[in-house]
Formats: sequence, structure tokens, C-alpha cells
Amino acid sequence: MARFLPNDVLLMISDQLWYQKDFGTLFNLCISCKQLALPAIAYLYRMHNVKLGGSDEVEVAARQGKPDEGNMQQNQSISRWVHLWRTIILSSLGKTTYQYCCYIRALDLRDLKDLLEDEKFRADFGNDFFSGELSQFRKEVDTPVKAKTKTKRSLRLNTVATLDAIGEAITKQTPVLEELHGEITSAALLRWIPRLPKLQQITLWNGAALANGVGNTLYIHCPNFKILRFYTWTASDTDPLFATFLQDLRPQSLENLEIISYSDIGAETFLALNCHSESLLDLKLDNIKPEAVPALSMLKGCTALKSLSLAETIGSTDLEHTQNDIFLEVIGWLRDCKNLQTITFHKFLSGPAILTPILLESNIHLVKLEVTDYAASKAKDFHQALAHQQSLRSIVLKSDGEVCDINALVSSLCKIVHLVDLRLSNVSDFFRDEHICLLASNLPELESLWISGWGITDQIWSHLKFLHSLRRLDINAWSSFTADGLLEYISGLGEGNWGLFLAIMMADQESALSEEEQYIVQEALTTKVEGRFDYTLARDPDAEEYNESDSE
Repeated sequence: MARFLPNDVLLMISDQLWYQKDFGTLFNLCISCKQLALPAIAYLYRMHNVKLGGSDEVEVAARQGKPDEGNMQQNQSISRWVHLWRTIILSSLGKTTYQYCCYIRALDLRDLKDLLEDEKFRADFGNDFFSGELSQFRKEVDTPVKAKTKTKRSLRLNTVATLDAIGEAITKQTPVLEELHGEITSAALLRWIPRLPKLQQITLWNGAALANGVGNTLYIHCPNFKILRFYTWTASDTDPLFATFLQDLRPQSLENLEIISYSDIGAETFLALNCHSESLLDLKLDNIKPEAVPALSMLKGCTALKSLSLAETIGSTDLEHTQNDIFLEVIGWLRDCKNLQTITFHKFLSGPAILTPILLESNIHLVKLEVTDYAASKAKDFHQALAHQQSLRSIVLKSDGEVCDINALVSSLCKIVHLVDLRLSNVSDFFRDEHICLLASNLPELESLWISGWGITDQIWSHLKFLHSLRRLDINAWSSFTADGLLEYISGLGEGNWGLFLAIMMADQESALSEEEQYIVQEALTTKVEGRFDYTLARDPDAEEYNESDSE
């Protein structure tokens, strides 16, 4: 007579396998027998969200092997992609042995959209995908078809309507869903949200889907909702509608807000965010309109922030010199954000001036700082203030390419001795060997270094070899390196440099490595640390293909 372990023991075993991220063993339990499958499936779906990732596999397969082999791999990849989504959808209809949908915690309909819009899927797999029980989800466009031809007609899907219908079915069977991502309409959200009491996170393509009472619906049905991302929302009424949404949510509930692309938010949105002043930890606003930049001071109540990322669309607003009172208010707001760890400013003319007093604050300890598209020639105080943030682990600086006080910048960076990631673009265009050597000598913990410069030679290798944790080195500088210099550097690499990616861009054509030398360097790097070597010559301004438009 067969004996089985008690169910509570099986649950404990599955829990430990989940904790160890042992997908293989959990999967084997699922296919062994019904008693083992029931607890194992629950933990299996806690480990993996439903973003099946077929599109990346297809792209990789298409680039590998011979054409016929690549096509076969592409077909296999899409076939797996199709079967995985069919299984999920059939599960929502109760047509699978186990109801997988009950365990889904993250549903990413962007991946399904990629599948439905894939040309090969539509041509070769679409009819099979929408066969049988899934035929009800086949929503085709209503536009008339052109004259018939002998070629096989591709599937003509209405993607939005199809996704809406499939999402409607799946969300009826996902009581523990915590994340929802995709191109979802407002009407769909109003239907789906009441079924998702565990929902914590939403990512949308168009923020307009948040209108029409979605905020109030989340307030009633989703007490744990806290993360919102959307790509775009451009309309004349965007600002008041989004402000209403923020005010309709549970007070002090939103922890993360990210607007990824263009939007027409402004003063009303910034003021409404104060309804979450104590909970908001991560704020990312990209492509802020110039007319909305002065309203940033209305965020002054949001002082619990740990991460702040702001980007203007065209970088035309100079708060310091045109609206100094608001400039000072923004500084006052950031000074009150004592928990700030990450700051990113893109295309903010007054960015360095705003950040300088923040860097000097003894009660603020930044871990990551990124500033791009700023005037380097006017940023000496900002560069010098960097040295006061000894907690920094990552610095990304990209200036307008104007000449700055190089010695002041290098001296300041050398004092931040625990830097792990340093990326300098344009601001370091006039660095010479001695500047890179100073950085390498004073920043021993660097793992990633991206730097530009002029006239860089083998002199730097004797200092870079002491960066025992370096795993990525990008030298985007006019350089003259020799094979002997590179091989000597590679010979000194150790375990901490395992997998090093070494990229040399803009190599001087007159002293360029031959193809044979490049091969020898690549082989040496692979043998020593299984690294990769990328080598690109600088373009010759006298070449025929070079013209004025290239330099622009």
C-alpha cells in the first residue's frame, strides 16, 4: 500500500525549494503526481511572473547559426511562446488539469502584445493559437481586405480588443495577482480591479486609462496598491485628471511613481502628490514641459523620497537666473529630503546649481548621482562639492562638452574612495593619461569605468591593473595603444576581473592594432578571465564619407 507524506510536510518542502529558487525540482514535483503537484505549483508560480519573454528569444535565435538553422530556432522559440500563453489562457477557462491562473502574481500583457504583433506569429502560428476554446478571443480588424491573392493571408488582429478579451478572462481567475502591466484601457481597469484585492502595482502605456474613477476603484478594492508607472499621457486635461486620480487614492499610499515618456502634467499633479508626501519614496518624471518646471517647488511636502529623477524635455528653463525665488524653494525642498540616496537630473540647466548645496548637506548621504546635459564650464562649484558625498558609489556625468576645470573635477572624484561605478562623458573629453592614472590610483573599488579623453596611451595600464574588481572598462577616447601594452595589462588581471569587458573606441588609425593583434588580445583576454574585447577606430575627418552633418 502506497504511503504519502502529510500535506503540511509537502508544503514545507515546497516552501524551502521556493526559498532556494530551485525551479527544476519544483517543476519535477509538478509533473510527478497529483499530491505533489498541488503544493508545488503554488510555489512555482510565486517564483515566476507571467512575462514569457518570447520576443527576446526570437531576436537572439534569428542572429545565430546559418539562415536555415536560425529560422528553425525562431520557429521553435515562437512555438514555445505560443504554447505557454495558450496554457495560461486555457487555465483561466478551466480547461487545464490544474488551474495555474490561481497562482499568478504578476501578469505582463506587454509580452502577449509582442507575440500578437509578431509577423511570423501572424503568418504561421495565429490560426493555431486561436483554435478551439481560444477562438472566442480572435478579434480581427474591420477594415476591408484587398483583392485576393494566392499567397497565404496573415492574421489581421485588432490587438487592443484581443488583449482586452484575454485579460478579461485571465483576471477572473487571478485572486492573488499583485502586478498588472500592459496597454490597458480605462474601461478594462474598472472591470478588472474589483477582482484583484492583492493588486500592488500597475504599468500602463497611456496614463489616460487612469481617468474615469480608476483611483476611487483602487481605493475601494486594492488597499495595498502602491506602485504606478505609465509611458505617456498627452492631452489638454492631463494635469487635472491625473491630480484627481492621485487624490482619489488612499492617502499616504503611493510609494513609487514613474512617468517614462512625454506627459502634460504640471502644477495640479505636483500639488496632488503631497497627498502621498509621507509614503512617496521613488519619483521619476521624464520629459517635463518647460512651463511645468517652475511648479516643481509645489512638491515641497514630499520629503520622504529616497530616489528622485527629473528630466526636462528640451533643457531651456534656467530657474537660477530667471526665477530665483522658485530656485531657492526647490533647494529648500531637496534639503528637507534627508533620506535621499539617488538623484538623477537630465537637461536641467540649473541642475548643478541646485545640487551643489544638497551635496554639501551633512545629513544627506547619496549613493548614486547622475547629471547629464549640463554646462561643464560653469559647474566648478558642483564638481568640487562632489567630494563631500563620501557615501557615493555611482557617479554618471555627461556635460555639454565645454572645457571645465579638469584638475578640480579629478581632485574631487579622487576623494570619493568607495566609488564602484564611474561614467564620464564629454566632461572628460580633455582628460590625458595623468588624469586617468590619478583616478585609477585613488579609486581602488571601481567595478565599472567609462571615460573619454584625448591622446591616451599605454601609460594608463600600469595604474589600471591595480583595479582588482574592474569588470567593465570603456575608453571612448582618442587613443594610441599597442598590443604589448594591452597584453601586459591583461596578464595582470585576477579573479576579481572575471568576465571583464574591455572596449576601446576612437583608436587612432595611424597606430591602430592589426586584425591579427586584435585577435591575439581577444584570445588573451578570453583565456585569462573569459573577457570580451571591442575595438573601434576613430573616423578620419579627411575620409570621403565624412561630412559636416556627421560632425553635428
